[in-house]
Amino acid sequence: MSFLKRIFTKEKLVNQNQNKIADNPKKDNLKTGQLGENLAKEFLKKKGYKIIDANYRTKLSEIDLITQFKDIMVFIEVRTRTGDKFGMPEQSLTKKKVNKVVKNAQMYMLYKGYADKYRIDAVCVVLDKNKKLLRLNHHENITM
Repeated sequence: MSFLKRIFTKEKLVNQNQNKIADNPKKDNLKTGQLGENLAKEFLKKKGYKIIDANYRTKLSEIDLITQFKDIMVFIEVRTRTGDKFGMPEQSLTKKKVNKVVKNAQMYMLYKGYADKYRIDAVCVVLDKNKKLLRLNHHENITM
């Protein structure tokens, strides 16, 4: 086997191993996000919200939670962070993301035949390194 071929083969193996290692943080992020959504569900239920749907996906985006509070349909974006190393969850609510949620909410309302009032809320969750809840804030009507 030539020298270049051996180097290429070793480099390919190293890259494959790095990809396997890189997959784990994604799985951890999904677990963290799911934990945040579950904490948000429980919090909202205690506040009197009725959970209608979760993880509603279209080509536009995903709505984490669809709830009803009194006579208002409430679409909720859940943002979860472990610590503040990558910023607070509120900082990840970009105008672009909120606009996607608004469009998706409008599509959901049209698809389901709802014509009542609706709003977009956010629940921001911060966990410690052991995945214990540090903070949970509910921000109502984030499109205003």
